[in-house]
Amino acid sequence: MHDRVFIEDLQIETVIGVYDWERTIRQTVALDLEMAFDITAAGRSDHIDDTLDYKAVSKGLIDLVEASEFQLVEALAERCAELVLTEFPVSWLRLKLSKPGAVRGSRAVGVIIERGTLPA
Repeated sequence: MHDRVFIEDLQIETVIGVYDWERTIRQTVALDLEMAFDITAAGRSDHIDDTLDYKAVSKGLIDLVEASEFQLVEALAERCAELVLTEFPVSWLRLKLSKPGAVRGSRAVGVIIERGTLPA
């Protein structure tokens, strides 16, 4: 099974950064997420109960990120991955967490992590 559900460019404001000035403002981070999920049942039934509700996943991530105050994007990415893997029927994910404008001359910086086990 190689089906994946994705969320692309989910932009959320949060407190993130190691510098004193970053601790006093909210900055935007962007999440791109791929999640292993067998969509066969949903494809047959055309019913929301048989699929991975990406709106619920997005809401969970928004609630977590908006309330967080991490210094490192690495720590925030780990918490986001942990939330998805524990709260939703996902066995594997790839998460890209970008911090736009953090380095002059670049569109964004960040991390890409993979967690869980990709089904065979």
